[in-house]
Amino acid sequence: MDWYQLWEIVSLPDNIPIVAMIVLVPFFTWYAFRQAFATDRLIVQLEADPKAARGHYRKIEPFRKGWQQKLHVWPYLLRVELLATVIVTVILMVWSITLNAPLEAPANPNLTMNPSKAPWYFLGLQEMLVYFDPWIAGVLMPTLIIIGLMAIPYIDKNPLGNGYYTFRQRKFAILAFCFGFLVLWSVMIVIGTFIRGPGWMWFWPGATWDHHRLVFETNRDLHELLGITQQPFVAIVGAVAIGLYLAVFGVLLHKLILSTEFNRKIYARMTLIQYILLQSLLLIMVALPVKIILRLVFRIKNVWVTPWFNV
Repeated sequence: MDWYQLWEIVSLPDNIPIVAMIVLVPFFTWYAFRQAFATDRLIVQLEADPKAARGHYRKIEPFRKGWQQKLHVWPYLLRVELLATVIVTVILMVWSITLNAPLEAPANPNLTMNPSKAPWYFLGLQEMLVYFDPWIAGVLMPTLIIIGLMAIPYIDKNPLGNGYYTFRQRKFAILAFCFGFLVLWSVMIVIGTFIRGPGWMWFWPGATWDHHRLVFETNRDLHELLGITQQPFVAIVGAVAIGLYLAVFGVLLHKLILSTEFNRKIYARMTLIQYILLQSLLLIMVALPVKIILRLVFRIKNVWVTPWFNV
């Protein structure tokens, strides 16, 4: 196991943001859930004591008796913002002084780096290129995932209002966002940084990056596995497979939405357009891990092949 090579990857100035992300994202995810669960416990207490609920507004801290709905900006808000600004400024100054900028030699078309990787914030897109055509991985999927992450909290509206952290009242929206951000984005960046090596081949952490490694793996399309080689039958088989995916996972997601009383209340508040939009966004989000499993486990490159596009 070449752990020294792994340390070289981790210590590259270009990868420092990813190393920080691996630490900060789980920490702030835990901290947000911690605050949300604390608020949920407070809500349960207030529901059991209507008298206390009249003088409280579901905030853990800061809260003082007699404030009612008012909260002073100074010093409770500005003091925290000023402290955060000072800390971030110090971190950026130390970072810029101690680490060199990851600048390299001018590009040479006769000498291409191997592996040739995009900046860390585009590594998720580069990893998606393994599983989808460029126009899907680079344009369609990222756009729809971002739109979905923005739209789902508005589809799953909280009738009790906003302004406080709660998991109990926003379970569906929070879990959907965590799946889209943590699984479909952050994990893809980590894979592209630490696991993809020369030739964009899969190297587990600690494995030596062998530039002469040969991988005898045959990636085939779905119609080739079924022995179908002529159009339009190739396109028809792919369209049927995509239709089955939409039907099966659409039913599973529908049952998941109706699995709890809380989700049934969300469903009852939705219009038909909201529900169709929600199902479409969820099916697109789930399509990414499904395609990853098909490629890495079953070696299926494309499910739907047409003269114009491949999926």
